[in-house]
Amino acid sequence: MTKVVLSSNVSWSLYNFRRNLIKTLLKNDFDVYIVTKSDSYTEKLVELGCKYINVDIDASGTNPFSDLVVIMRLCKIYYKIKPDYILNFSPKNNIYSTFSSYFCNAKIINNIAGLGVAFIRETFISKLIKTMYKFTQHKADVIFFQNHDDKNLFLEHGICKESQVKMLPGSGVDLERFRPSISVDSSKSNKLVFLLVARMLYDKGVKYYVDAARILKSRYGSDVEFSLLGFIESDNPSAVSQEIMDSWTSEGIVNYLGVSDNVENEMEKASCIVLPSYYREGVPRSLLEAAALGKPIITTDSVGCRDAVTDNYNGFLCEPKCLDSLVLALDKFIQMDFQTRLVMGNNSRFKAEAKFDEKIVINKYLSCLQD
Repeated sequence: MTKVVLSSNVSWSLYNFRRNLIKTLLKNDFDVYIVTKSDSYTEKLVELGCKYINVDIDASGTNPFSDLVVIMRLCKIYYKIKPDYILNFSPKNNIYSTFSSYFCNAKIINNIAGLGVAFIRETFISKLIKTMYKFTQHKADVIFFQNHDDKNLFLEHGICKESQVKMLPGSGVDLERFRPSISVDSSKSNKLVFLLVARMLYDKGVKYYVDAARILKSRYGSDVEFSLLGFIESDNPSAVSQEIMDSWTSEGIVNYLGVSDNVENEMEKASCIVLPSYYREGVPRSLLEAAALGKPIITTDSVGCRDAVTDNYNGFLCEPKCLDSLVLALDKFIQMDFQTRLVMGNNSRFKAEAKFDEKIVINKYLSCLQD
């Protein structure tokens, strides 16, 4: 039986974002191994039919000794199970797992789902990460990119070759799970509900969103509502602390909804999905889900984000790190009539169906494996 390894930093992301790919691989008689850090979703992956191997990868850690242990652990795993294919899905895995594959004859398929803070700031760590990408990525057989900005950057810096490159429409979205609900018509309500869905990181534009909410709440009062949904991370230098979040909610500016395995339930209640990110995204998953749900979107004209929105068609693009531009876009949406908002939401669904169907992503992976 053909052995396929899926390598990521946490089980959560594989279960939530790659579940249908895993099901398809299992259905096609691949022997699927999950190599990742254990969490509450690991058992769910095993229940699907995967074999699980724990590797404790600290996604944001900078301890070289810990990372060396990870590399040695991966080398040992790959030497033992001798996989035919290794599919990597997060930055450290793209680097360390690819390097470790030197000790087996597996074909390597990497997924560049955004480049994060390493390509935002010029620091010693960011330079080191770029060097490690350049050292390892020539070993990969296929490198999937989610946007052309990342692809061009890798090619310009000699990190990979054109012959390795293939494009994906983000991570794709399940159009059956995320579909417009006829039971929820928030756009027709007197109150407009804005929702930001992301990890609670400053690089995701969370502070700009809260500042814009403060301005617009003073202007429109209870006619507008601003909510946040997503993880608060304690170990990320860009993380919004629980104390800061509590101060925002106690001020009455925003509602923090915590986390959810059924984000569509909260997104359905929203009139518009907002993500003022300046993080180097792939194509943000929350924007794909918003489009599939038929929601208008307001996001930044920045890497990855702009791929989900055609300005004035299914939402608005604003300038990154510009509060005035964000407030202007939000205010423009508030001033729109119901029918115009409805058309904009329908356009989002059309865009999702035409470009972001998860089946496109799954078929591209299957095509690679079959080739």
